Amino acid sequence: MNPDARDIVVVPHTHWDREWYLPFQRFRLGLVRMLDEVLETMAADPGYRFTMDGQLAALEDYLEIRPERRGELAGLIAEGRLAAGPWLILADEFLCSGETLVRNLEYGVRGVAALTGGAGAAMRVGYLPDQFGHCAQMPQILALAGLEHACVWRGVPAGVDRDAFAWTGADGTVIRTQYLPGGYGNAVALFGGPAEGLPDRLAAFAAAMRPWRPEGPMLAMYGADHSAPAAGITAAGLRLATLGEYVTAQPPSAEGLPVVRGELRSHARANILPGVLSARVPAKAAMARAERVVTRYAEPLATLWLGGSGRGAAATLLDMAWRRLIACSGHDSVTGCGADDTAQQVEARIAEAGQIGQAVVDMVAASLAARTPRGAITVVNPAPYERSGLVLADLPENRARLVDADGAPVPLQRLELAPTLLDETVMDDLTRLLGRVHERELFGFEILSWEVAEPGVFTVVVGRHAASAYEYADLRAAVLEAAASRPGPWTVRTLAEPVVTVAALVTVPPLGRATLTSAAWAPPVGRGPAGIGAVAPAGGRGAGNGLLTVAIEDDGTLTLRSRDGLEARGVGRIVDGGDAGDTYNHAPPARDRLVSAPAWVKVEEVCRGPLVWAAEIVREYSWPRSSTPEERSAETVPVVVTTRAELRAGEPFLRLEVGFDNRALDHRVRWHAPLPAPAAESYAAGQFAVVRRGTTAEGGGGERPLPTFPAESFVTAGGLALLLDQATEYELIPDGPELAITLVRSVGHLSRNRNPYRDEPAGPEVATPGAQCPGPITTRFAVHLHTPPWHEAALPHLAEDYRHDLLAVPGTAPSAPTPAPLTGPLSLTGEGVVLAALRERDGLLEARLVAEHPSPTEAVLTGPFTAAHRADIVGATGDALPLTLTTTPPVTADSPEPLERPAPSSPPAPMSELRLPLRPFEIVTLHLATPLPADPDGFRP
Repeated sequence: MNPDARDIVVVPHTHWDREWYLPFQRFRLGLVRMLDEVLETMAADPGYRFTMDGQLAALEDYLEIRPERRGELAGLIAEGRLAAGPWLILADEFLCSGETLVRNLEYGVRGVAALTGGAGAAMRVGYLPDQFGHCAQMPQILALAGLEHACVWRGVPAGVDRDAFAWTGADGTVIRTQYLPGGYGNAVALFGGPAEGLPDRLAAFAAAMRPWRPEGPMLAMYGADHSAPAAGITAAGLRLATLGEYVTAQPPSAEGLPVVRGELRSHARANILPGVLSARVPAKAAMARAERVVTRYAEPLATLWLGGSGRGAAATLLDMAWRRLIACSGHDSVTGCGADDTAQQVEARIAEAGQIGQAVVDMVAASLAARTPRGAITVVNPAPYERSGLVLADLPENRARLVDADGAPVPLQRLELAPTLLDETVMDDLTRLLGRVHERELFGFEILSWEVAEPGVFTVVVGRHAASAYEYADLRAAVLEAAASRPGPWTVRTLAEPVVTVAALVTVPPLGRATLTSAAWAPPVGRGPAGIGAVAPAGGRGAGNGLLTVAIEDDGTLTLRSRDGLEARGVGRIVDGGDAGDTYNHAPPARDRLVSAPAWVKVEEVCRGPLVWAAEIVREYSWPRSSTPEERSAETVPVVVTTRAELRAGEPFLRLEVGFDNRALDHRVRWHAPLPAPAAESYAAGQFAVVRRGTTAEGGGGERPLPTFPAESFVTAGGLALLLDQATEYELIPDGPELAITLVRSVGHLSRNRNPYRDEPAGPEVATPGAQCPGPITTRFAVHLHTPPWHEAALPHLAEDYRHDLLAVPGTAPSAPTPAPLTGPLSLTGEGVVLAALRERDGLLEARLVAEHPSPTEAVLTGPFTAAHRADIVGATGDALPLTLTTTPPVTADSPEPLERPAPSSPPAPMSELRLPLRPFEIVTLHLATPLPADPDGFRP
């Protein structure tokens, strides 16, 4: 066969893993060499074209070392010869939030525009070459960024027999998707031999690819991992193109193509390496915490409660946090399938992102605290609906009661009384005391006052939150004066204010705040507000709150009963098994030994109500010390697993925290829950969708298709739901049936050349002792019993409540009026409608909503906004939406109302209502014109 040159289009490219079996900085040296070579080739050969892997980050990494080539790179991108973006980085789609995926695309598209000085320069193809499967909302995410095409390799099911298919997302969005038979390097061998053999190699390539594309030019992906395509390939007379040029030349219509619905997680044509879901589990937990603090606390709270320069500083910090989060979402980063050096750097960047986010929250908290009197707390609600929840407060013992702005008592429960005498030391030289003081801090507290109450005794009083009037210079002067008046020895006493920790049940308006003031102590109330039942002990070891009853059995498992009569027994069984696999694929030993029975069990009740009941369940196990591919070792290590179970007033779920010191190697530990009813399918939430899955997976691509799947916020089957704190690997086990989630998977190699559950290596056989995850392992989640289906049980709403606690800020002002309850700039209702993000953008309030519901629904927003427009996820404002205003005529889509922020001196905006019909699982971004705060007092309606 001698194919015509027009039959094949060659796309020179590279696939660049930013970090993997080498850490980022070591890989970057290779990146610089590679791109130097590519740019030299492009300068010498005007016909050469190059695709930079669909991600901008590699080019940014290069320009940090070669800033002098910025103009050259920008020119090639603008000219269309070098394809950049549209992503900032190639993320794993199941181990980060949907919002992180959106920001990844936003940063990529806008970053390419900034580099070239013009919009529209990013590649117009959602290129996803090496991700380990694809989430159900990817078609909609790409379409909302204006992209009409996707391009994928892994996860495509066996039913696809063409090189393109119609990928239908969770909401019904259809996007034409280019499939890469043979992977992103299917033409890597074309130019690897003698020139005279090229016709034969072209014929072989055409013979392999033509069945996938009966008509039209075939796509030849000429590139590989971490290398540059050969120079001089234009001499072969073949057509060269960027991936964007080839794919966008195809008609965007997907009519007549095979249809694939939802997520792509089939093993049929390529391995999807599902073990990355449970490799280095602590990194997954840290990632989820960092995403949450940045997305749902730092960003919206800075928008609502910071004014002026504070909001500007927060915006800079949040940009830094987002860049770190996006970088950590890489498909060789948060996945945990890199070398130990790489994993350490990923974990450090995740920690930095979370710390930056927390710093912004601290800025907001300081602003609120400065306007809240000492002895009072301001409670902030991160949810766009009125919410009741528990917060902790440290109160003076003689004023250990809280009242709201109307003076009504707040339901509370005393938890513990802090000791008052912290230290008593005899000092020959009193000035030594100053060496103990670090600005305001002493013994972990903040200095409140000091005195010489009797000769030779210097007393310092400390507390949890000092008044702003404290000055170190005043303390120093007092110490020096006392030391000069009397020689030593001195007795130095450090006293803590008598403080009691209480749990308070607080109701807070949507995205608003409520301030509670301490008052003289009175006996705790027996019940909460109307409709919220108190927690009371039930039986010997258990409790109930009218919504759920929990009992602890002798073996340490739990029996749960719901108000609706559902029951689950044996909840919380721990099962330890061997793992002879690697970071990519779990593989049990040929002769595995499962351990599920504890050696002993101890139970201790910690709190008994009325607002919170808690108990600690301690179980000791003997786990085999290690495993080989053949069997588990006979030698065992004792491991104590502690489960804290917590039932709160008004919550229909049981909160759990499971922790242990991981001392074994090469094993997998899972937590099991028998289901109240038979189940052949599960529903798992993640990345803006709820996906239905069965108990099997499609195989055929060279790896064992284990039915372990990802869930981000909840998973449910058979009437039992787990509300999750992090991206979690789960399995619906037909026998029982049971839900099992992975607490830890300990493995010692990046990839094993001989993994019994995978035909070929997934990477180099690099030892990864850090992937054994030694040390403390802690997993948090909640258990909820409900009558199916999931959407009628309002699981998205319950997951929101579980994952987003109220924020309590103790006051620091010496005196200040108690602020009245304050509602934020919008409240949101709608069956299954959740708030994904809220931030300021160019003086407007940008809100992203998701309809997590399988049927059409309606979002209703109310607030003091004067105009509302749809927007894309990159930031462009679109069509106006009709509002119903309370004091002016309704605004329609045809109204000339400009979308701009009202001037700070404008009168308060009238309250408006926006009713927005939504498709099932539709994502919508809104730009709202509303008066954002101009001063630190926060939002004012």
